[in-house]
Amino acid sequence: MAERAPDDWTRVEQGLWEAFRHGRIHDLRAGDAEQDDPFGEAEWGPERTVRAEVLSRLLLDGPAAVPGRVASLKLTGARITGPLRLAGGTIGHYVELHDCRFEQKVLMSEAEAGTLRFVGCLVPRLEASRLVTSGDLHLARCRIPDGLRLTDARIGTDLLLNQSVLGADRYGRAVSADGLGVNQDVEAERIEVRGELSLRTCRIGGRLSLRGAQLHAVPGNRTCLNAVRMTVGHTLYLTSSADFGWVGSQAYYGSGYGESPAPDAPSTPFRAFGRVRLSDSRFESACLISGEFHLEGDDELSLRRIQTPELRFSCKVPPTGRVSLSRARIGNLVDDPDAWPRGRRLGLTGFTYECLRPVAPFTVQQRIAWLEGSSVEFQPESYEQLAAALRRDGADDDAREVLYAKQRRRRQTLPLPARIWGRMQDVTVGYGFRPGRAALWLLLAWALGSLYFSTHELQPLKADERPHWNPMLYALGQLLPVVDLGQQGWNPGGADQWVVSGLVIVGWVLATTVAAGATRMLQRG
Repeated sequence: MAERAPDDWTRVEQGLWEAFRHGRIHDLRAGDAEQDDPFGEAEWGPERTVRAEVLSRLLLDGPAAVPGRVASLKLTGARITGPLRLAGGTIGHYVELHDCRFEQKVLMSEAEAGTLRFVGCLVPRLEASRLVTSGDLHLARCRIPDGLRLTDARIGTDLLLNQSVLGADRYGRAVSADGLGVNQDVEAERIEVRGELSLRTCRIGGRLSLRGAQLHAVPGNRTCLNAVRMTVGHTLYLTSSADFGWVGSQAYYGSGYGESPAPDAPSTPFRAFGRVRLSDSRFESACLISGEFHLEGDDELSLRRIQTPELRFSCKVPPTGRVSLSRARIGNLVDDPDAWPRGRRLGLTGFTYECLRPVAPFTVQQRIAWLEGSSVEFQPESYEQLAAALRRDGADDDAREVLYAKQRRRRQTLPLPARIWGRMQDVTVGYGFRPGRAALWLLLAWALGSLYFSTHELQPLKADERPHWNPMLYALGQLLPVVDLGQQGWNPGGADQWVVSGLVIVGWVLATTVAAGATRMLQRG
């Protein structure tokens, strides 16, 4: 293999040949920040120009390394002309390009590589569908105006997109990564995307972090994040990113993964301007959502049928559109009463959860309003689910309050006769959840009956038998008709008969409602 660069290569390209053989960085920067900015307006002349075909030659059929060195492509501050064509090739060398300016797109579809690092580079478009790497793929702090394609790519370790800026292709997609597989983490912290970020059916072995990301839908495509049927082996972060360590940072990771900002520390929230779809996704550790969701028209934050041991929903500003948790299955629900949308924009059909762990005081009345503020009609299973979760936490009184609210809400859906009967049960014994009311009503009826009969002594049934008259025991015997208090030998007539009938009816109504409440208590037990 040749040890000298081809004679028709420029001096800059020949220098890159030698740097490649020695594994050294070939730095073409001028030393001036404004002049060296790959996103700036400064012109880069021949002294900083490398043809893309030179990079292809080095990576696909490059020279042997100098003895004792490892050949690698390390290029900084270069203007790269022409399309970089690596599609279908095998890249056996380490690649790291810093602050480079590509004039045309990079083609790496179906290529195989170790670790690829493009850091702070301007790339018009990157085509890397079905790319396979054994190491990392870094695209940190890059600008890719016409979008990135990673469909069905396989990344051996981490995918990094921190602080990158991406624009949309002609279909309104900025990142097309459907079917992507990443063995470890995907970090896209503080990324700025104008267009759809599509991660449908992707499988991520570790975390997916979109902390501080700014996602904007574009006209013609109202979806800014599409991650349906995604599997994340650890945690999804749609949360804020602490400003400390990021502003002006030249590091790949900013302030370090996993660091949580102090509550009063300056931070940049996750923001989504458009539809967000996470339906049917699975998060093996947790799903953390505390960003801003600016939803318009039919836009929705869809968490339908997601599965995760913990959902943390603590947005400081409630989403402006609909949030759907229909058929989602959650372990711990960690939320804030002020985080949920208002105005019947919440879908809870079939939503199940094991435990409630609010981050702020969340009263049972607020929980009931949370249920009743959903966007569908009366659903008894939602009340049963909430009551069961409260009971598991030992809040039996709150659980009874929820079931009482369920009966009151159910009454609104019944025909008129059933509503009247339900209203009577509510007023008298609170559907069995207010047993103290029955005692009060019985006492009141007994007091009124006793007062009436104290001035209206009845005639005996038999003239020759006159039992001892006790107006209090007589009134009580009518209220409790199955109990004989020795006052059955009297014959009411006229107005007295109507009073007796009223006491009997009141007694039976109270008895049946108490029995209905006791039956519900036994069924719940």
